[in-house]
Order: sequence, then structure tokens, then C-alpha cells
Amino acid sequence: MTTSFASRPEITRGRLFAEDESNFRSCFQRDRDRIIHSSAFRRLKHKTQVFVAHEGDYFRTRLTHSIEVAQVARTISGALGLNEELVEAVSLAHDLGHTPFGHTGEDALHAQMIEYGGFDHNAQAVRIVTSLEQHYADFDGLNLTWECLEGIAKHNGPVSKPYPLALLEYNLQHDLELHTYASGEAQVAALADDIAYNNHDLHDGLRAGLFTDSQAAELPIVGPAFTAVDQKYKNLDAHRRRHEALRQVFGVMVEDVMATSYVILAQSCAKSAQDIRNLDHSVVQFSPSLWSELKEIRTFLFEKMYRAPRVMQQREHAAQVVRDLFEIFMTSPEAMPGNWGGAVASNAPDLHKARVVADYIAGMTDRFAQQEHDRLHTAR
Repeated sequence: MTTSFASRPEITRGRLFAEDESNFRSCFQRDRDRIIHSSAFRRLKHKTQVFVAHEGDYFRTRLTHSIEVAQVARTISGALGLNEELVEAVSLAHDLGHTPFGHTGEDALHAQMIEYGGFDHNAQAVRIVTSLEQHYADFDGLNLTWECLEGIAKHNGPVSKPYPLALLEYNLQHDLELHTYASGEAQVAALADDIAYNNHDLHDGLRAGLFTDSQAAELPIVGPAFTAVDQKYKNLDAHRRRHEALRQVFGVMVEDVMATSYVILAQSCAKSAQDIRNLDHSVVQFSPSLWSELKEIRTFLFEKMYRAPRVMQQREHAAQVVRDLFEIFMTSPEAMPGNWGGAVASNAPDLHKARVVADYIAGMTDRFAQQEHDRLHTAR
């Protein structure tokens, strides 16, 4: 059931470059398909979520994370009567702008780019789908719909000024109304992101041995889930017990968002997708009580996982790789291959050079960044 406040493909605000639409796919389905077939999407397979790729094949990558987010988002979107095709497209694209080595790589690249406008992965995702993907004959980028671009740019809420330079440049030619909230679909994608990483970071942290089942069981939501599993299944082996408990944690988060958001949407009296944007608050939320419990879980994960000595050692190494690559390419842009090095004239201003360098580094996978660092840094 689609509600009146769902985004409707037949009244889309369209694409920057006009195209004949498909006879058998909606414009939002077409957006999703272009995202899946993009080079940037494929590279997510070898980009860090928390653990770098060589840590093991069972840990999440940016690609598997994005697929999990899309699955959760479609479920919530369907329950709330929103457009499942748009929410899937935004979910699959939401992490396209991430650097190698996860948030560590982003922080390191942002520090290098401070005097050139900084670096923001959401703005970079927009830059990728509007400019850096260069496969189509009639335009650069993927020429996504306004609604999809809006969702990528501001699924986390209105964008604060000063706008990231990469986002500002595109917004000047195609106004994404950065000061407002995004559609309900984009808001669902943002909460699905929270649900996915809260759940899979617990799972990956346990698998990595950074904390134990008994430690996790002291947490809100997680503890009651383990208790419920133990009551239902006697003498269940540890692997299945953990999986069943985290399934319940997952379900609690999803059901809470559905129930809470349903009430907020009903109280909003929104009659259209634009009404959702015009509100002064988000309509897709966790309940206050669950949000408080999730903050406790996040604090635990920061202490036991994100700041664990083993992970911190990886983080420092990754940051140094990004810093070194930035310095090398800024000094010797010809060290970048083909079109990348050719895009920087010998007399190019530093701002232009830095943007090209940042685009190139941000597009690297973990292993390619390490390989390039080893090759170039050794040769110096």
C-alpha cells in the first residue's frame, strides 16, 4: 500500500539532463539499476566497514553493509507505505563516497583537504553520481532523479552551512533544497543504516573476539534477547545462540522504528512527500527509550571495538597511508594514472589539484591504496 506522502515516480522532479523514460521500469528503479552497475558500487566490495579486508572474509565490507541497509529499508518503507524503489536506490548509494579504510580514511583525507574545502563522504557520493562516473554518452555521472540525489545528499537531515564544496558546486546548478529535511524514503534509509551497523558491528565484534557473549549480554536489548533465546532453546550451541539473539536485536530495532514512525507520520497530517520535507523534524525515528538504549550500545562498541588496540593500530596505519598518498600526488600529480594525472595541468591552482587528488584517493579500495602506497612510497 502506497500512501499519499510517498514519493511518486510519475510526478518526479526529473533529471538534470532530460531523457526518455523506460517503458517497463519506473524512474526510481532505473536509478537503482544505474547505481548497482556503477564502478563506485563495485569498489565497495573491497572497502572497509570496520575491519580491513585482510582481517577475514566473514566481516562486513561497505558493499555487504549497503545491501543490508537496502534490505532493512525496503522492509520499513513497505510497512510505512513509502516508495520501496526510491528507498532502495538511496540505501545502495548512501556509502558510495566513502574512502578506503572507512571513517579513518575519511578523517585523514578531510584533514589533508581542510584548506581546500574539506572532504565529506555524503558530498562525495553526490559528486560520484553526478560527475565522476563517466560511462554514458550524453552526460557525466548517472543522471539520477532529483529525489534520489536529494536522498543521497541529506538522508541524515538538513545539511548545515557552510555546505561541503563538492555538494555546493552541484547544488548551484540543480537545487536539492539542502536546508530542508529529505523525503520519508531518505529518512528511512538513514535509520536503516543505524539498524544495520548496530546489529552487524555487534556480530563482527563478537566474531573477532573483541568482546564476549557474556559482556554483550549485559547491554540493553541484547541481554533480553539472549535470555529469550535461552528460554526457548535449551543447550543451543554458542554460534546458533548468538545468531538467534542478534536476530531478535535486529527485530526489536526494526519494529520500534516502524511503530514510532507510524505514529509520527499520522500526527504530521502530511498529504504529500513535499509536506514531509516542509516539517521541522524528521518523521522516521526510534522511540526515545530505544534511542537511549542504542546510545549505550554505541558507547560499548566504541570502547570495546572501534577503539580496541588492534583496531586502533590498523587505524593509524590506514591514516598514514592516506596522508602519504595525498602528499605524493599533490607534489607529483603525474604519479596518478592516465586521465587522473592528465586532469592536472602543470600550472593548475592547488584547489583544483587537491580536488582531483581527493577524488582519486577516495575512489581507491583498501588493497589498492595499500598497493599504491607501497609502490610509490618505496620508490621515493
